[in-house]
Amino acid sequence: MRNETTGATSTISQVSVVSTGRVSIHPEHVGPTRKSMYWWLLTSRRWTAPLPINVYVIERGDGLVLFDTGQDRASVTDPGYFPGGINGLVYDRLARFEIGSAETLTNRLAAIGYDIADVHTAVLSHLHQDHIGGLRELSHAEIVVSGEEWRSFKKPLPEPRGFLPSHIDLPGLRWRYVDPGPIDDPGLAPFTTGHDLFGDGSLVLLPTPGHTPGSMSLLVRGAGHPPLLMVGDVTYDDHRLREGLVPGVGERRQLDDTTKAINTLRERNPGLVILPAHDPGAAARLAAVSGAFTGKREVRSYATG
Repeated sequence: MRNETTGATSTISQVSVVSTGRVSIHPEHVGPTRKSMYWWLLTSRRWTAPLPINVYVIERGDGLVLFDTGQDRASVTDPGYFPGGINGLVYDRLARFEIGSAETLTNRLAAIGYDIADVHTAVLSHLHQDHIGGLRELSHAEIVVSGEEWRSFKKPLPEPRGFLPSHIDLPGLRWRYVDPGPIDDPGLAPFTTGHDLFGDGSLVLLPTPGHTPGSMSLLVRGAGHPPLLMVGDVTYDDHRLREGLVPGVGERRQLDDTTKAINTLRERNPGLVILPAHDPGAAARLAAVSGAFTGKREVRSYATG
């Protein structure tokens, strides 16, 4: 059935979130801060409380779509996971991970009643380590990333820019590179470009650069439930996003522009639910609207360790 208001086809029966562990970062990372990234990265002695590493799970009639794939457990068990030298020092200072043996992507999906074999598409908000960790478990699925993000990743010296090639460009993966094009949909204003993932208006990718050059967000729409916007690392806290505050990692001007655009979209779509990748309040916000979905599956909104 097609929603005449949004143009979206109601094919989504459930949206859930699982967490593949927890991450602590520096308060300056969450932002806002006037300090340069490398200054606070090397001098800050404070860490946030552990934050979730969220993977959003969208159940459609034809299987599962993921938004992001979490952090790889190997990052805490394999001494060779990260690069050495100066790059290794930077990664060590950037984040601290806690990932239990049951917190692989496959296990987290199983905990809410899903088989990873049912995932046919995984959309990556961007290519940083805590969003690509489940790729090794998804050789059967199509992996969607923005063309701009892939081109940025392929430039020289990816590791200092936050990309780990040995964990991204894996043999056997089926990649799909998306470049947003013009969209004629009043419900998406102020966004004028995007990509309709399945051509039915239910899942629309929007360009939200700033954290990385090719960062994307996913708008989930359908009859009978409020719209959801999964924003990756545009923000670490929806309250800060609402106030126009940007994180301390990324290109500040782009982050400012993206933040303003998302807040304008929110103003024009009352009830829009913002779902960042590491916001501790995201699971509760999603749980609050889960009853609006019409699938027969028992409503489950979060899987913890």
